[in-house]
Amino acid sequence: MIFLARFQAIDDKDKAAVVRKLMQSSTPDFSFFYITALAVLMATFGLLLDNAAIVIGSMLIAPVLYPILGIALGLVMSNPNIIGRSFVTLVKSFALAVGLSALATVFFAEGSVLTTEVLLRTEAGLLHFTVAAVAGAAVAYILGRSEWSETLPGIAISVALLPPLATIGIGLAALDLDVITGATVLLLVNLSGIVFAAMVTFSMMNLYEKQKIAESTIKEADKKVEEEEEEVEYISEHSKPPTDKK
Repeated sequence: MIFLARFQAIDDKDKAAVVRKLMQSSTPDFSFFYITALAVLMATFGLLLDNAAIVIGSMLIAPVLYPILGIALGLVMSNPNIIGRSFVTLVKSFALAVGLSALATVFFAEGSVLTTEVLLRTEAGLLHFTVAAVAGAAVAYILGRSEWSETLPGIAISVALLPPLATIGIGLAALDLDVITGATVLLLVNLSGIVFAAMVTFSMMNLYEKQKIAESTIKEADKKVEEEEEEVEYISEHSKPPTDKK
C-alpha cells in the first residue's frame, strides 16, 4: 500500500503536466515527422556503417516514444479518441521510418548490409520484453517527476525503438525476409513491453482522472496544427512570382 501511495501522492499539477506532454508530443505535426525522418536516417546510416555511436545518437532525438505512451494513456482512460489519435501518429511515423530507411539503403549502402549492428536487431526474446517493460515503467514515472527529466534520453536509448524500424527498412531494400521478420518481432516485443508497463504506472498514478485535460490539450494542439498549415499556405501563395497580365 505504501508503494502504491507513492504514485498517487504525485502532485496534481505534475499529473496534468504528464497528460499535456503526451498529447502535445504525439501530435502528428510537421516537427514530429521531420525529427522522426532525421532520426531514422541517422539510425540507418549508423546500422549500415556498423557504428553503435551513430545508432545511439539517433535514439536520443527520435520522438516515437510519445505516441506509444499516448496509446497506453488512452487505454487507461478507456478513451478511443486518444488511442486512435496516438495510433495514427505511430503508424504514420513507422511507415515514414521504414520507407526512408529502405530508400537510404538503396542509394547509400556499400557492400553487404548485414552488419553486426543490423543483425543485433533481428533477435527478440523474453529479456527484450523485460527491458522494454522496465524502460516503459521508468519513463512513465519520470514524466510525473520533472526533477528527473534529464534521465529521459538514457531511457530512450534502452527502449531501442528506432533501430528495429530502420532494420526493417534495410531488410526490405535487401529483400531479406529473415531480417524483416526478426526486426518486426523485436519491434512488437518492445512496443508491448512499453505499453504494458506504462499502463500499469499510469493506472497507479490515477491519470484516468485527467480526461478533460487530455481532451482540451488535443483540441489546442490540433488547432495549432491547423493554424500552422494555414500560415504555410498563405506564405506559399504570397511567395509566388506575379504573372504578367497582357
